Amino acid sequence: MAEATPRRFQVLVLNQISAEGLKRLPAERYSVTQDSAAPDAILLRSADLHGMAVAPSVLAVARAGAGTNNIPVAALSQRGVAVFNTPGANANAVKELVLAGMLLAARQLPAALRFVASLDGAAPDMQRSVEAGKKSFAGFELAGHTLGIIGLGKIGCLVADAAIKLGMDVLGYDPDITVDAAWSLPAQVKRSTSVVDVLRNADFVTLHVPLLDATRDLVNAANIGQMRKSAVLLNFSREGVVNDGAVLAALAEDRLASYVCDFPSPAISGHERVIALPHLGASTSEAEENCAHMAVAQLRAFLEHGEIANAVNFPAVAMARESAYRMAIANANVPNMLGQISTAMARAGLNIHNMVNKSRGEMAYTLVDVDSPVAQSVLADLRGIRGVLSVRYLPYRE
Repeated sequence: MAEATPRRFQVLVLNQISAEGLKRLPAERYSVTQDSAAPDAILLRSADLHGMAVAPSVLAVARAGAGTNNIPVAALSQRGVAVFNTPGANANAVKELVLAGMLLAARQLPAALRFVASLDGAAPDMQRSVEAGKKSFAGFELAGHTLGIIGLGKIGCLVADAAIKLGMDVLGYDPDITVDAAWSLPAQVKRSTSVVDVLRNADFVTLHVPLLDATRDLVNAANIGQMRKSAVLLNFSREGVVNDGAVLAALAEDRLASYVCDFPSPAISGHERVIALPHLGASTSEAEENCAHMAVAQLRAFLEHGEIANAVNFPAVAMARESAYRMAIANANVPNMLGQISTAMARAGLNIHNMVNKSRGEMAYTLVDVDSPVAQSVLADLRGIRGVLSVRYLPYRE
């Protein structure tokens, strides 16, 4: 029989991860390394896994951040590998950067800074030059203007709340808003019915959506003309959500005042009305630590107990430990799968103490606690069921 002995896990770290977060991987259970041929899990930020061979030993991939475009989620799903992210962990950092972006554009601060940097500090008439030049950088205040927010997740809700406190009117649009987000959304936010409605009626438009097929080029040549000529477009979401060519054309034709983004590209680089930041959204010590804590907690819950929270490809599953003998099974979401799993356990004489089964799209996941140790032959039988992607035995001892 397989003994109820805690195993030691190896975590491959591919980026600089907060040391405070990594401390939450106890040394007696985890080995953290930057070079491993057979890790149990991968922890990363922006490292691109698409061009890497992910070892067969990998059970989970956790990104200390929200987006997972750098991870081959579909391919890993076919192997039963869970992919985690950390939604909301960097939300405050991004919110503050959005506010900074609005102020940069409204007060023409980049151009003003360039002007000051061009002055000769040793010139006796420097102050006269400052007074004469500042007239070119007159801006406007945020209060009284309208902010349109496309995407009302954690970040969008925080931006809305901050903008309202600054005296702004807020329009919001999100056809897929979650119940939690709806509860968090300030009551003063006016709900819009479409992307075009937001673009047409806002002085500032900020985007907070994931990059999916449905959101690629969300702001494009067909709809950017709906924006006010004095409007500011902000993209702290993902590079592909806004079409750079459409932005440049709108700027050239004075159909857009300025574009603020966190994703420099050759197309927009150096344009006088583009404020491009070097992907600073989550670049605060607080956000990096929050993301690391969250990613590590999710990895531990999955590796040690089979529980799933914030996976982009698996259903959320949690089950209190009532037995030392637990199995975690990932499988295709097809008919009679649960029956086959239960039959295999009954055939082996295992009594099911507790069981949770959840599905999400084509993926299903089952946690089973049984009352006695599980033989390796039973695990082999379960792995042999057509449609089963992975089977893990998770014995536990205090």
